[in-house]
Amino acid sequence: MNSLRLFFVCPINQHKVPALKAITISIAQLLHPHMQMAKTLFSYFTIPLFLCLSSLHLVTSFPFASGQIDYNYNYNYYDRSCPRLGMIVKYGVWAAFKNDTRIAASLLRLHFHDCFVNGCDASILLDDTIHFRGEKNAFPNRNSARGYEVIESMKADVEKACPSTVSCADILTLAARESVVLSGGPYYPLSFGRRDGLTASEKAANEQLPSPIEPLENITAKFTSKGLDMKDVAVLSGAHTIGFAQCFTFKRRLFDFKGTGKPDPTLESLALTNLQGMCPNKDASNSNLAPLDYASTYRFDNAYYVNLVNSTGLLESDQALMGDPRTAALVTAYSSNSYLFSADFASSMTKLSNLGILTGSNGQIRKKCGSVN
Repeated sequence: MNSLRLFFVCPINQHKVPALKAITISIAQLLHPHMQMAKTLFSYFTIPLFLCLSSLHLVTSFPFASGQIDYNYNYNYYDRSCPRLGMIVKYGVWAAFKNDTRIAASLLRLHFHDCFVNGCDASILLDDTIHFRGEKNAFPNRNSARGYEVIESMKADVEKACPSTVSCADILTLAARESVVLSGGPYYPLSFGRRDGLTASEKAANEQLPSPIEPLENITAKFTSKGLDMKDVAVLSGAHTIGFAQCFTFKRRLFDFKGTGKPDPTLESLALTNLQGMCPNKDASNSNLAPLDYASTYRFDNAYYVNLVNSTGLLESDQALMGDPRTAALVTAYSSNSYLFSADFASSMTKLSNLGILTGSNGQIRKKCGSVN
């Protein structure tokens, strides 16, 4: 009997070559009047197939800052040189999460802040030296970025298993994905072979990282300067479905929005009252924490977008997504379709993880993430 064979390529995990899966659906079954099996197969395979297809552009090598293509930068880069890498990082993230449920959001944010400043080169992990002031003490990261010790601990474990082989940049990138998956978010494909940067810049971090009080057009401009787009702004903002923010990052919305002496009129009244209770109008409350997504603080889902539709977004930059018809349409779509959000988030995270990376003979493999060799 003739049959229709549907093929798609989807990476199973970081240890194995991307696996080829074949789904065979009999044409006779598809033509059956009841179509029951076809419906079942469609429902079961649509989501993973959609997730894989959304990232098919990644099954090629990438051009980098040098303009060259490195064909060694791929999914199975460490299969022979460090086959236990994935398990070491997975366990490291799990152990950290077990002791601190905030760490998943912190590692994801650390990865974003690294990649957004001159590429995914682990520069955010470098301590200051006599030669440069690094990113750790830049305003967006000072007393805010967390998880350095978790990455350093995993790096030490990786060094024991595979000395001078795996970069801190790859460890941080992989840890961010494990944090998303551990929190209930989507698995997304990653290539490996990044190398670590030799310097860091506090000035670059201050200038390049988006601010929670910046206008949406400014934030979008920063994204486009990195090769991302407005859709990526809306999608990657969805990372705020987990984690917390300090009161000083949004307090002006509660008491003196844009110098009016009044709260942000777009903030729902009950949410305003609750937040004013968490963050009283005094300096002592600046470091208090509020959940970015009050509905499911530790679960990676689409509730963040539901909050925006209901005018209960926490950060000014988050709620601003509803002020532009282009991003508002995406917010509305994601609020009602968690599968669409997961697919688009996976695609945008893969794009983010490839920004400005160093490969080949560029950079180095640091022995410790906090300092160059």
